[in-house]
Amino acid sequence: MGRVMGRVDGKVAIVSGGASGIGRETCKTLAREGARVVVADINTQGALKVADDIGDAALAVTLDVTKEPQWENCVSECIEHFGRLDIVVNGAGVGFSGNFEETSLEQWQGMIDINLTGVMLGCKHGIKGIKASDNGGSIINMSSLGGLVGAPDIAGYCATKGGVTLLTKSVALHCAQYKLNIRCNSVHPTYVDSEMLDPIAEMFESRQAMVSAMSEEVPLGKLAQPQDIANVILFLASDESAMMTGSPVIVDGGQTSGMPGKHSG
Repeated sequence: MGRVMGRVDGKVAIVSGGASGIGRETCKTLAREGARVVVADINTQGALKVADDIGDAALAVTLDVTKEPQWENCVSECIEHFGRLDIVVNGAGVGFSGNFEETSLEQWQGMIDINLTGVMLGCKHGIKGIKASDNGGSIINMSSLGGLVGAPDIAGYCATKGGVTLLTKSVALHCAQYKLNIRCNSVHPTYVDSEMLDPIAEMFESRQAMVSAMSEEVPLGKLAQPQDIANVILFLASDESAMMTGSPVIVDGGQTSGMPGKHSG
Protein backbone atom coordinates (compact mmCIF):
# COMPACT_ATOMS: atom_id res chain seq x y z
CA MET A 1 0.00 0.00 0.00
CA GLY A 2 1.44 3.40 -1.00
CA ARG A 3 2.10 6.31 1.30
CA VAL A 4 -0.93 8.46 2.07
CA MET A 5 -0.49 11.92 0.55
CA GLY A 6 -0.52 14.81 2.99
CA ARG A 7 -2.52 17.98 2.47
CA VAL A 8 0.61 20.01 1.61
CA ASP A 9 2.67 17.14 0.27
CA GLY A 10 5.82 18.27 -1.54
CA LYS A 11 5.39 21.95 -0.67
CA VAL A 12 8.02 24.08 1.09
CA ALA A 13 7.14 26.66 3.74
CA ILE A 14 8.84 29.45 5.67
CA VAL A 15 7.26 30.13 9.07
CA SER A 16 8.42 33.26 10.90
CA GLY A 17 8.03 33.11 14.65
CA GLY A 18 8.43 29.35 14.27
CA ALA A 19 10.18 28.73 17.58
CA SER A 20 7.14 29.03 19.86
CA GLY A 21 3.37 29.11 20.20
CA ILE A 22 1.31 29.16 17.03
CA GLY A 23 4.45 29.22 14.88
CA ARG A 24 5.86 26.06 16.44
CA GLU A 25 2.58 24.17 16.04
CA THR A 26 2.30 25.42 12.45
CA CYS A 27 5.77 24.11 11.59
CA LYS A 28 4.97 20.70 13.06
CA THR A 29 1.53 20.55 11.43
CA LEU A 30 2.79 21.48 7.97
CA ALA A 31 5.61 18.93 8.25
CA ARG A 32 3.20 16.25 9.43
CA GLU A 33 1.09 16.93 6.33
CA GLY A 34 4.00 16.50 3.92
CA ALA A 35 5.69 19.91 3.71
CA ARG A 36 9.32 20.76 4.30
CA VAL A 37 9.62 23.71 6.63
CA VAL A 38 12.03 26.55 7.39
CA VAL A 39 11.66 27.32 11.09
CA ALA A 40 12.56 31.02 11.09
CA ASP A 41 12.92 32.94 14.35
CA ILE A 42 15.07 35.52 16.09
CA ASN A 43 15.38 32.87 18.83
CA THR A 44 17.98 30.67 17.11
CA GLN A 45 18.13 28.01 19.82
CA GLY A 46 14.34 27.73 19.88
CA ALA A 47 14.23 27.38 16.10
CA LEU A 48 16.93 24.70 16.20
CA LYS A 49 14.93 22.78 18.84
CA VAL A 50 11.75 22.82 16.72
CA ALA A 51 13.68 21.82 13.58
CA ASP A 52 15.37 19.00 15.48
CA ASP A 53 12.00 17.76 16.73
CA ILE A 54 10.69 17.66 13.15
CA GLY A 55 13.77 16.05 11.60
CA ASP A 56 15.09 16.15 8.04
CA ALA A 57 12.00 17.96 6.75
CA ALA A 58 12.96 21.11 8.69
CA LEU A 59 15.69 23.75 8.56
CA ALA A 60 16.28 26.37 11.26
CA VAL A 61 17.18 29.88 10.11
CA THR A 62 17.80 32.92 12.30
CA LEU A 63 15.41 35.69 11.27
CA ASP A 64 14.79 39.14 12.69
CA VAL A 65 11.69 39.99 10.66
CA THR A 66 12.44 43.72 10.85
CA LYS A 67 15.70 43.32 8.89
CA GLU A 68 15.33 43.12 5.10
CA PRO A 69 18.73 41.46 4.48
CA GLN A 70 17.75 38.67 6.88
CA TRP A 71 14.53 38.07 4.92
CA GLU A 72 16.57 37.91 1.72
CA ASN A 73 18.92 35.42 3.34
CA CYS A 74 16.06 33.32 4.72
CA VAL A 75 14.38 32.96 1.33
CA SER A 76 17.73 32.24 -0.31
CA GLU A 77 18.60 29.54 2.23
CA CYS A 78 15.15 27.99 1.85
CA ILE A 79 15.44 27.67 -1.93
CA GLU A 80 19.07 26.54 -1.77
CA HIS A 81 18.26 23.83 0.80
CA PHE A 82 14.83 22.64 -0.37
CA GLY A 83 14.83 23.76 -4.01
CA ARG A 84 11.65 25.85 -3.93
CA LEU A 85 9.26 28.00 -1.89
CA ASP A 86 5.48 27.60 -1.88
CA ILE A 87 4.19 28.90 1.45
CA VAL A 88 5.07 31.85 3.70
CA VAL A 89 3.51 32.14 7.14
CA ASN A 90 4.15 35.56 8.69
CA GLY A 91 3.68 34.51 12.29
CA ALA A 92 6.11 36.64 14.29
CA GLY A 93 4.41 39.20 16.49
CA VAL A 94 4.60 41.17 19.71
CA GLY A 95 2.14 43.12 21.86
CA PHE A 96 2.11 45.55 24.79
CA SER A 97 -0.93 46.29 26.94
CA GLY A 98 -1.70 49.20 29.23
CA ASN A 99 -3.05 52.73 29.38
CA PHE A 100 -2.82 54.25 25.89
CA GLU A 101 -1.65 57.58 27.30
CA GLU A 102 1.34 55.82 28.84
CA THR A 103 2.36 53.94 25.69
CA SER A 104 6.02 54.67 25.05
CA LEU A 105 7.25 55.51 21.58
CA GLU A 106 9.63 52.57 21.91
CA GLN A 107 6.74 50.16 22.51
CA TRP A 108 4.73 51.67 19.65
CA GLN A 109 7.65 51.51 17.22
CA GLY A 110 8.48 47.96 18.28
CA MET A 111 4.97 46.80 17.39
CA ILE A 112 5.03 48.66 14.08
CA ASP A 113 8.43 47.18 13.20
CA ILE A 114 7.62 43.56 14.04
CA ASN A 115 3.88 43.24 13.49
CA LEU A 116 3.52 45.37 10.37
CA THR A 117 6.89 46.04 8.72
CA GLY A 118 7.93 42.44 9.40
CA VAL A 119 4.82 41.16 7.63
CA MET A 120 5.37 43.57 4.72
CA LEU A 121 8.91 42.27 4.27
CA GLY A 122 7.70 38.68 4.53
CA CYS A 123 5.12 39.30 1.81
CA LYS A 124 7.59 41.18 -0.41
CA HIS A 125 10.35 38.59 -0.29
CA GLY A 126 7.92 35.69 -0.07
CA ILE A 127 6.42 36.76 -3.39
CA LYS A 128 9.89 36.97 -4.93
CA GLY A 129 10.82 33.52 -3.65
CA ILE A 130 7.59 31.90 -4.78
CA LYS A 131 7.91 33.56 -8.21
CA ALA A 132 11.47 32.26 -8.54
CA SER A 133 10.20 28.76 -7.82
CA ASP A 134 7.47 29.19 -10.47
CA ASN A 135 4.99 27.02 -8.57
CA GLY A 136 2.44 29.54 -7.34
CA GLY A 137 1.77 29.54 -3.64
CA SER A 138 0.13 30.90 -0.53
CA ILE A 139 1.03 33.64 1.95
CA ILE A 140 -0.68 33.56 5.34
CA ASN A 141 -0.45 36.60 7.61
CA MET A 142 -1.18 36.37 11.32
CA SER A 143 -3.49 39.20 12.28
CA SER A 144 -5.81 39.04 15.28
CA LEU A 145 -9.28 39.66 16.57
CA GLY A 146 -7.63 42.99 17.37
CA GLY A 147 -7.09 43.51 13.65
CA LEU A 148 -10.87 43.76 13.19
CA VAL A 149 -12.06 45.56 16.35
CA GLY A 150 -10.44 47.98 18.77
CA ALA A 151 -9.57 47.56 22.44
CA PRO A 152 -8.67 50.38 24.83
CA ASP A 153 -5.70 48.69 26.49
CA ILE A 154 -3.97 47.31 23.36
CA ALA A 155 -4.38 50.23 20.97
CA GLY A 156 -0.97 49.85 19.35
CA TYR A 157 -1.43 46.12 18.87
CA CYS A 158 -4.83 46.69 17.26
CA ALA A 159 -3.40 49.40 15.00
CA THR A 160 -0.64 47.14 13.70
CA LYS A 161 -2.89 44.11 13.29
CA GLY A 162 -5.48 46.26 11.51
CA GLY A 163 -2.68 47.27 9.18
CA VAL A 164 -1.95 43.60 8.52
CA THR A 165 -5.61 43.06 7.62
CA LEU A 166 -5.56 45.66 4.83
CA LEU A 167 -1.98 44.88 3.77
CA THR A 168 -3.16 41.31 3.18
CA LYS A 169 -5.99 42.45 0.94
CA SER A 170 -3.67 44.73 -1.02
CA VAL A 171 -1.04 42.02 -1.48
CA ALA A 172 -3.76 39.59 -2.60
CA LEU A 173 -4.96 42.06 -5.23
CA HIS A 174 -1.39 42.79 -6.36
CA CYS A 175 -0.73 39.09 -6.91
CA ALA A 176 -4.04 38.66 -8.73
CA GLN A 177 -3.47 41.71 -10.93
CA TYR A 178 -0.10 40.41 -12.08
CA LYS A 179 -1.40 36.83 -12.42
CA LEU A 180 1.25 35.46 -10.06
CA ASN A 181 -0.87 32.52 -8.86
CA ILE A 182 -0.07 33.54 -5.28
CA ARG A 183 -2.85 33.85 -2.72
CA CYS A 184 -2.65 35.96 0.45
CA ASN A 185 -5.01 35.60 3.41
CA SER A 186 -5.02 36.69 7.06
CA VAL A 187 -5.91 34.74 10.21
CA HIS A 188 -7.68 36.43 13.14
CA PRO A 189 -7.60 34.41 16.36
CA THR A 190 -9.16 35.14 19.69
CA TYR A 191 -6.93 34.72 22.76
CA VAL A 192 -4.56 31.79 22.22
CA ASP A 193 -3.27 29.83 25.21
CA SER A 194 0.41 30.15 24.37
CA GLU A 195 3.59 31.79 25.65
CA MET A 196 2.40 35.15 24.32
CA LEU A 197 -0.08 35.34 27.24
CA ASP A 198 2.62 34.82 29.87
CA PRO A 199 3.12 38.56 30.58
CA ILE A 200 -0.64 38.94 31.09
CA ALA A 201 -0.69 35.97 33.47
CA GLU A 202 1.56 37.91 35.83
CA MET A 203 -1.37 40.27 36.51
CA PHE A 204 -3.49 37.37 37.85
CA GLU A 205 -3.07 35.17 40.91
CA SER A 206 -2.33 32.24 38.60
CA ARG A 207 -2.24 31.37 34.92
CA GLN A 208 -5.39 29.30 35.35
CA ALA A 209 -7.17 32.33 36.81
CA MET A 210 -6.20 34.29 33.70
CA VAL A 211 -7.41 31.51 31.40
CA SER A 212 -10.73 31.30 33.27
CA ALA A 213 -11.28 35.06 33.09
CA MET A 214 -10.45 35.27 29.40
CA SER A 215 -12.56 32.22 28.58
CA GLU A 216 -15.63 34.00 29.91
CA GLU A 217 -15.24 36.57 27.11
CA VAL A 218 -15.41 33.89 24.40
CA PRO A 219 -18.90 32.57 23.55
CA LEU A 220 -17.56 29.02 23.17
CA GLY A 221 -16.25 29.32 26.73
CA LYS A 222 -12.60 28.49 26.08
CA LEU A 223 -9.37 29.89 24.69
CA ALA A 224 -7.96 28.73 21.39
CA GLN A 225 -5.04 26.34 21.46
CA PRO A 226 -2.06 26.83 19.09
CA GLN A 227 -3.16 23.70 17.22
CA ASP A 228 -6.55 25.27 16.50
CA ILE A 229 -4.84 28.10 14.65
CA ALA A 230 -2.28 25.82 12.98
CA ASN A 231 -5.16 23.81 11.50
CA VAL A 232 -6.57 26.95 9.86
CA ILE A 233 -3.13 27.91 8.53
CA LEU A 234 -2.79 24.39 7.09
CA PHE A 235 -6.07 24.85 5.22
CA LEU A 236 -4.96 28.19 3.79
CA ALA A 237 -1.57 26.74 2.82
CA SER A 238 -3.17 23.82 1.00
CA ASP A 239 -4.85 23.71 -2.39
CA GLU A 240 -8.17 23.19 -0.58
CA SER A 241 -8.40 26.99 -0.25
CA ALA A 242 -7.59 27.65 -3.92
CA MET A 243 -10.41 30.20 -4.34
CA MET A 244 -9.59 32.20 -1.21
CA THR A 245 -7.45 35.32 -1.36
CA GLY A 246 -7.61 38.60 0.50
CA SER A 247 -9.86 36.92 3.06
CA PRO A 248 -9.80 37.53 6.82
CA VAL A 249 -10.33 34.10 8.39
CA ILE A 250 -11.82 34.59 11.85
CA VAL A 251 -11.08 32.01 14.56
CA ASP A 252 -12.60 33.73 17.56
CA GLY A 253 -14.99 31.31 19.23
CA GLY A 254 -17.88 33.61 18.29
CA GLN A 255 -16.59 36.87 19.80
CA THR A 256 -17.31 39.03 16.75
CA SER A 257 -20.74 37.49 16.15
CA GLY A 258 -22.63 39.89 18.38
CA MET A 259 -23.39 41.19 21.86
CA PRO A 260 -23.55 38.93 24.92
CA GLY A 261 -26.99 37.71 25.95
CA LYS A 262 -27.67 40.11 28.83
CA HIS A 263 -30.85 41.71 27.52
CA SER A 264 -33.46 39.47 29.10
CA GLY A 265 -34.17 37.99 32.50
